[in-house]
Amino acid sequence: MNHTYSLADALIVLAVCGTFVAWMYLRHKAAQRRVEIVHRERLAAMEKGIPLPELPSDPPKAPADPRQLLVHGAVWIAFGLGSMIALAATGMQMNGMMLWPLPMPLLLLGIGLILTYALVFRTR
Repeated sequence: MNHTYSLADALIVLAVCGTFVAWMYLRHKAAQRRVEIVHRERLAAMEKGIPLPELPSDPPKAPADPRQLLVHGAVWIAFGLGSMIALAATGMQMNGMMLWPLPMPLLLLGIGLILTYALVFRTR
């Protein structure tokens, strides 16, 4: 297989990467703006002599649902197994080598996630 990429392909990739970087930058600036506002409010309160509680570094997060491991494991198993079946059914080869085993790490990742759930959360 000989792939040739055009300038248009490069521009599309560059646009997608630029959009992602801009989104990350704007998200960072918004968080920084929130911190500055809270800081100004705290300084104003301190000048007026109002006692303030300590600021937590991050807002408290709800504990993760352990069943997420099962869901992710099932998705990775389905994705890996489906990819393996599709590659085996089409008989795709590269340099005389069959490609169907390539998605096996995805399948094993799913099995590992389900085993983690079974060993960590079901033994309690």
